[in-house]
Amino acid sequence: MERKFNKQRKLHIRKGDTVRVIAGEDKGKDGKVLEVFPASNRALVEGRNLITKHQKPSAGKPEGGIKKVEGTIHISNLMVVDPSSGKPTRTGRKRNEKGQLQRYSKKTGEFIK
Repeated sequence: MERKFNKQRKLHIRKGDTVRVIAGEDKGKDGKVLEVFPASNRALVEGRNLITKHQKPSAGKPEGGIKKVEGTIHISNLMVVDPSSGKPTRTGRKRNEKGQLQRYSKKTGEFIK
């Protein structure tokens, strides 16, 4: 069902989450989410999926050179790490004491920040 007002999709990953990569070159490694791109279903994870960028010398950076930077990872290849157990978990949404929808860990049943 399409959302009425805010057209951005709700994702199971948010900025600041600790996630585990479940597929690809960095499979099994953890990292912190730096940025999420809902339009393309991708996320930028700290220290994961490093790509090589060639930087041309400019007035601001006269040295230029080859740099390693993080590339985006599709969110289907990421799982949120449960803060209490330290293991990856699926997430759901349910209402908290205040009546607001909040993410929770399906493994332990506890709310995620």
